[in-house]
Amino acid sequence: METKDLIAPEVYNITEEVMRFSHEERTAVKWKDDRGNERNISYKDLAEKVNQYAQALKSQGIEKGDRVLVLLPRIPEAYFTYLGCLRAGIAAIPCSEMLRQKDLLYRMEHSDAKGVVAFHTTTAEVNAIGESHPALSRKLIIGGEETDWMRLEDLAAKENRQYDGERTSREDMAFLSYTSGTTGNPKGVVHTHGWGYAHVRTAARKWLGVEEGDVVWATAAPGWQKWIWSPFLSTITLGATAFVYHGPFDAEKYLSLLEKEKISVLCCTPTEYRIMSKLDNLASFDLSALKSAVSAGEPLNKPVIAAFKEAFNIEVRDGYGQTENTLLVCNVQGMEVKPGSMGKPTPGNPVEIVDEHGQPVQPGEVGDIGVHKSCPALFKEYFRDPERTQAAFRGDWYITGDQAAKDEDGYFWFKGRSDDIIISSGYTIGPFEVEDALVKHPAVKECAVVASPDETRGSIVKAFIVLKEEPSKSKEELTKELQDHTKQMTAPYKYPRQIEFMEELPKTTSGKIRRVELRMQEQEKA
Repeated sequence: METKDLIAPEVYNITEEVMRFSHEERTAVKWKDDRGNERNISYKDLAEKVNQYAQALKSQGIEKGDRVLVLLPRIPEAYFTYLGCLRAGIAAIPCSEMLRQKDLLYRMEHSDAKGVVAFHTTTAEVNAIGESHPALSRKLIIGGEETDWMRLEDLAAKENRQYDGERTSREDMAFLSYTSGTTGNPKGVVHTHGWGYAHVRTAARKWLGVEEGDVVWATAAPGWQKWIWSPFLSTITLGATAFVYHGPFDAEKYLSLLEKEKISVLCCTPTEYRIMSKLDNLASFDLSALKSAVSAGEPLNKPVIAAFKEAFNIEVRDGYGQTENTLLVCNVQGMEVKPGSMGKPTPGNPVEIVDEHGQPVQPGEVGDIGVHKSCPALFKEYFRDPERTQAAFRGDWYITGDQAAKDEDGYFWFKGRSDDIIISSGYTIGPFEVEDALVKHPAVKECAVVASPDETRGSIVKAFIVLKEEPSKSKEELTKELQDHTKQMTAPYKYPRQIEFMEELPKTTSGKIRRVELRMQEQEKA
């Protein structure tokens, strides 16, 4: 497969991939929750809902080219809503249920959003926004009723007209996903309909190995780019069944569902694989239907891969990508796996290891992982931020911020991050956001946040804190107070699981905090 094979037709809408199956009764989405409730959505029903939701959004004055915040959990309506947006030419802004009011307001203001779609259990932080914004005049709720919110399901039920969707270009925005940076506010990553075309033909088919009729379980939750990648685009665009479980992670429950539902393709986080691999009765589950198992978000430990190989004779294959692109480097099915290697670039995606001048390095040399600007699966831009967009490139290469080396056979070997981003249990966390929350606490003088190695989560957030004065309470009490404070100020998953109090932080001669020194200290301890 060549790069040109990943370029979408000039007039293209991602939902065309789904509508190919619009007359079929086979299951598109199979949903279960932890209370025993079940729902099956056929492709025929899905197509009808998509057109209704698209028209419902348009009926509220949300038009082609507009943007909408979406706060939905693992429910079938997440598929209806995202596809409805795409069908109408509206860009969806994925929002985690864990975002706080300031996070949501920033996204509204930065994107100039025209509306919000939320589940009835995820409205609180939207309601807490004290400022006015046009998006707040179009608040659409799913699964319940609430004052000042319109029921999207009711609006959709009224739309029974024939609808062929909006005529969109491959260059039109499809998703606006926000990603954490080491400094400043999150960046709005623009992905087009053409990006979706390329993603499906590389990550979905070549890495996940999804084929028509497969039952695919990708455990990522809506609100994250990983959900766009796997549970969403990589299933229903290929005529597969998306299995969706709306419940908390439990290793035995997950394995039981894999067995009962005869899952053929699995995509889990490294943390989920690690915890499952430690079960004493791992091999007692029948996963004979499983033909493909993949992991992404952070490197997966060799013992975990070995445990699944021994129990199920299945090779859990690592994959590497970012919000800004797609699955870039991986071990595709049938490829010889070199334990510990990231694998090779996915077909059609020009990925290299480059030096500080943007030139490919020799085998064995460490450099930056770069994606060529011609890659169809690369983001279009950082929304309304040309300086950040330009700064992300070195010549013709987008620089990912990760470093690796390539061997003589073309396999990539991960060496580490060249910035301060923290990846914990698959979550990408910018230290600035956590530090910003911590310094707002009256006891904190200054702080630095880094990744600390962790056997289960890969890394955890650790904060080094200098206090303004000797505390009146114990360090244990203050630690708990600071952790709870952070959870209130930002998304709870970002809170520091460890806190170390210091007299002073290591700094450069110009006064900049040397996080690299703190990271190395944590790695040496591990």
